[in-house]
Amino acid sequence: MKKDLEIRRFDIHKLDVPLIAPFTIASSRLDHVRNIAVQITLANGATGWGETPTLPPVTAENQSTALEALSHEADRLRGRHAGEWRRISTELLERIPDFPSVRAGLEMALIDALARSCGIPLFRFFGGFQNRLATDITVPICSAEDAEALARQYRREGFEAIKVKIGLDSSDDIDRLLAIRRGHPNCRLILDANAGYSAEEVFALLKELRCAGIEPALLEQPVAREDWDGLGKLAREAGVPVAADESCRTPQDALRIVRDRLAQVINIKLVKCGVVQALEIAAIARAGGLELMIGGMVETRLAMGFSAHFAAGLGGFEWVDLDTPMLLADDPVEGGCKPVGPHYLLDSETAGHGGRLSQF
Repeated sequence: MKKDLEIRRFDIHKLDVPLIAPFTIASSRLDHVRNIAVQITLANGATGWGETPTLPPVTAENQSTALEALSHEADRLRGRHAGEWRRISTELLERIPDFPSVRAGLEMALIDALARSCGIPLFRFFGGFQNRLATDITVPICSAEDAEALARQYRREGFEAIKVKIGLDSSDDIDRLLAIRRGHPNCRLILDANAGYSAEEVFALLKELRCAGIEPALLEQPVAREDWDGLGKLAREAGVPVAADESCRTPQDALRIVRDRLAQVINIKLVKCGVVQALEIAAIARAGGLELMIGGMVETRLAMGFSAHFAAGLGGFEWVDLDTPMLLADDPVEGGCKPVGPHYLLDSETAGHGGRLSQF
């Protein structure tokens, strides 16, 4: 076994970045990203970067618990061979099953280091299906006036799909959606309730929207994670495709959704399950005839760049939600793929995902 692919160094960096404006969803409000950057260096000098987002209660980890778990895993991973990344992923799942964001950050850094060592772009590592993606852009829960202004701005910048956070107050949600439609009359609307509604509330919302001439393109996680009956009822009767997000955190969840036809789309977020389990979820969804969506928490270009390479490499992602670097007041990442308007264009010459923290 080649020694040059052994993990020699393991560095952990706090990744604190303010947002341009507060980011409010049905389950939380965020003013400041408090994530962690994971850096793995191999014996041959190749360095890979990953990111562990922490957004309680959306993630099980907060920054302090994630830092502690990462420190413990660092001692176990030094000396391991990067080529055993699937075996290492299995061991991480066994040791820290309840910390998927930590596992994701570790797997990202490990796979990135391996791809850089091999001299290939990360999207080619995952299959090389394509080298470009177009993302949506998110309007958080905010006033109708602010939502309309954002919609006008995003229309000028070339975004064709807007994801709208809903789920706290249906009357406010309708006002916000009407305002967005005024600001961007032809955009594709994705409604994301973050598990904030019941099925009955969603049907009532859709009725009012249709009376106003608005037909959403997608309903993302409209009901609580464990409300399988409500999710399935909406998938069968809403007349709008339903995407499972919080309801799909594991391959087992994906099997249930496919088996019982509980959604038309599965939103894959690497930080919900880790990279290897995300590959399994994608395979299950495809085998079951479901569409794929790629998303994330509120992350910098380290994790978003990795996710862009993941989705582009696999191909077949109809829905792309990789906009959070655009919502940050600062960009701490040097190199890597940087979206221009809605477009991610991945470099065919740079190995790995190409990103790193600028001060390291």
